[in-house]
Amino acid sequence: MIGENFIKIYENSFRENWKLPAFSDYSKGTTVTFEDVAREIARLHLIFNECQVKEGDKIALVGKDCSNWCIVYLATVTYGAIIVPILQDFNPNDIHHIINHSDASFLFVSERIWDSLEEEKMTHIRGVFSLTDFRCLHQGESEWIQKLLEELDSKMEERYPGGFTRNDIRYAELDNDQVVLLNYTSGTTGFSKGVMLTGNNLAGNITYARTLDVIFRGERMLSFLPLAHAYSCAFNFLVPTAFGAHVYFLGKTPSPKILLKAFEDVKPHLIITVPLILEKIYKKMILPMLNKRSMKLALNIPLLDNRIYGQIRKRLTDSMGGCFREVIVGGAAMNQEVTDFLYKIKFPFTIGYGMTECAPLISYDHNYEFIPASCGQILKKIMEVRIDSDDPYTIVGEIQVRGENVMKGYYKNPEATGNAFTEDGWLRTGDIGTIDREKRIYIRGRNKTLILSSNGQNIYPEEIESKLNNLPFVMESLVLEKDNRLIGLVYPDYDAVDSTGISHEDLSAIMEQNRQELNKLLAPYERMAQIQLYPTEFEKTPKKSIKRYLYNNY
Repeated sequence: MIGENFIKIYENSFRENWKLPAFSDYSKGTTVTFEDVAREIARLHLIFNECQVKEGDKIALVGKDCSNWCIVYLATVTYGAIIVPILQDFNPNDIHHIINHSDASFLFVSERIWDSLEEEKMTHIRGVFSLTDFRCLHQGESEWIQKLLEELDSKMEERYPGGFTRNDIRYAELDNDQVVLLNYTSGTTGFSKGVMLTGNNLAGNITYARTLDVIFRGERMLSFLPLAHAYSCAFNFLVPTAFGAHVYFLGKTPSPKILLKAFEDVKPHLIITVPLILEKIYKKMILPMLNKRSMKLALNIPLLDNRIYGQIRKRLTDSMGGCFREVIVGGAAMNQEVTDFLYKIKFPFTIGYGMTECAPLISYDHNYEFIPASCGQILKKIMEVRIDSDDPYTIVGEIQVRGENVMKGYYKNPEATGNAFTEDGWLRTGDIGTIDREKRIYIRGRNKTLILSSNGQNIYPEEIESKLNNLPFVMESLVLEKDNRLIGLVYPDYDAVDSTGISHEDLSAIMEQNRQELNKLLAPYERMAQIQLYPTEFEKTPKKSIKRYLYNNY
């Protein structure tokens, strides 16, 4: 077990960074300092204490990412309770289910979401608070929360007669092996699993991040991925807050236009993103340049190509604020064409690998060590990796890991916990791939999505989709097996279609041309029999990867 105590990390950070800005709500233009956050945490601790919240009680949190979201999270874990963050995109029934399954006794919620919930369906809830201003939205029959809130200012004065100071910060004495977080991987009754993460799991990620020198005290970050997801929570919130950095919460849907404006305003020193964001910026900003006839000719002239690539790199870097050391990509596989191009122009990006069950980090390389097609080296001295195959370097098998970041198990689900681990204690990731001699991980796909051809060949649909997505007028795609044939569902890039004046009626013929071009790039057993147009964007997870299981019977 690593030495640094998770709760003490924040106790020390608030004292050391007292006057520095901690969180800003970008869309509102408001900022709170570490002092402000610590004072709000003290107020919430008073509420918890008066309501007789005990160590290990669960407090649920659902709403739009904002400063108050982070304050509730920190107040809960530093009190000694267990935080249950819930993705605001889940439907009301899923939110009811998670609140009940987790045994949450209190709920902090945005009012828009609260209006869609039914208090009678949440059996354990004693009180509900607004994420906007922490006022009470609902209390149980025998509760007196409303009265408590009316008296809170006087109780704070009574508790801290000289005003709340950094010397008043005293958080729970909690062993690092105790659970502090329940992170649900899905909302639905049949699929939801509450991942039990300990202080040690989270401290493992923070301690490792401290060795990377990618973000420092007083620097800026822009958070635009959902905080209820383990990846964003760890690296857009927990890590920078531990280091004394300043996080801006976008508070809007991160379209390329909105995001590029925010990058320009915030000028972040580190960018945490998912592949879809970079892929959209590449399609909207870089591809139109590369497709110009004059640019194609210039790139064929020796020596000139490096200058042009340097100019593209500078333009892309400047568009993202111009101050960042690195862009870290995670959450899903990135399109290979985009990866190769960014690597060719020496753009400072890297692709990591993780999962909720590892809080979440498993592997990472600095951008100057990154090798295309890989997702970094296993975290040294924190995690171990092995491949379930006869030759882990050449023969694909399930990627299995163990170490400091691995969860304790699934809450109230011993069967799922047992299935998640091998008999000798390694976590089954469900991903398949290989490693190299430096323990760098190369993912080929998911165990569940692997297709076995009629002649026994392994087909990885994600690899075919990566190639298909690079063909004209393809926004996104999904490769499925149907009647022993491979078919591709394609949602077209209608903006590109409309901008070129092509009729929508011609799309089927264009996709047939795409199919023929794609098949030239594939092995015979991977070739596509048909491409079908799909009418809408595919439904996605919070990490922006397609929910493949919804389309298995298409």
